[in-house]
Amino acid sequence: MLTIFTDSDTDFTPKVAAEYGFKLISMPYSIDGKTFYPYEGYDEFDFHAFYDSLRGGVLPTTSALGEDRYISYFEPEFAAGNDILYIHFSAAMTMTFQSMDNALKTLKAKYPERKFYSIDTKGITIVSYLIARELGDLLKKGMSAEEAVKWAETEVDNYSQYFFADDLKFFRRSGRVGGLAATMGGLIGLRPVIHMNKEGKMESLGTVKGRIQVMERLVKYVEECGDDVTAHRFIVGHTDAPELAAQLEGMLKEKFPGLQTETVCTNPTAGSHCGPNGVGIAFHSKGRLK
Repeated sequence: MLTIFTDSDTDFTPKVAAEYGFKLISMPYSIDGKTFYPYEGYDEFDFHAFYDSLRGGVLPTTSALGEDRYISYFEPEFAAGNDILYIHFSAAMTMTFQSMDNALKTLKAKYPERKFYSIDTKGITIVSYLIARELGDLLKKGMSAEEAVKWAETEVDNYSQYFFADDLKFFRRSGRVGGLAATMGGLIGLRPVIHMNKEGKMESLGTVKGRIQVMERLVKYVEECGDDVTAHRFIVGHTDAPELAAQLEGMLKEKFPGLQTETVCTNPTAGSHCGPNGVGIAFHSKGRLK
């Protein structure tokens, strides 16, 4: 038997995970020294309350998942005789996966006959969500773990993500975005446009002044590098900005008649780094920028 995991940094919720029979690993964030694990013990997250706290001045931090927690997720499956496939957010963004590798070394010594497969979406939030959904559909149709890994080797780079942040202070604090100057641009209406590159890292593509202009820039990226977007899932994500997401969705559907969109709110762990009022898109493309 095969057990499939994904994590909350892919924007999967318990409800979406249940659609595919996935198990969900919770990625933590901390506020004032207290660590929270999304969806542990509950199924619905109050996104508005979380992002409102950020608007009020709260600056959460994030940390790697510990080796012991990976063991607590994986060992019951190995002990039951199941192999594991884990579809996860970008390994290039965190030390978390070193903890996972250490946990697997311990578990493989105990369960040498068990197999572990992993697929790195080389993204976080909506592009990971999109890839995990695509894989979920294929696995439902009978694709094997080996075939899924092979599919990902060529297809992951054909899913792109672009988004903008509304306030630079969250990214300045995290230092997660390459090429983003530590300026106070947010105070004069400048919004950084960011994408996930082929290395699985966030990279700034510059700044745009004004919300309408930055959303027009996102639409332009779809025009330039989108690949048959009306025939594939198209995800619009936001950090508690549903009105902006709906506005962008309207702009996209005007430009691409027949486009089928799904709107997703960004998980709190990733949202701790980009802050509220951001909007982004993920879609099938001709390839990611380097």
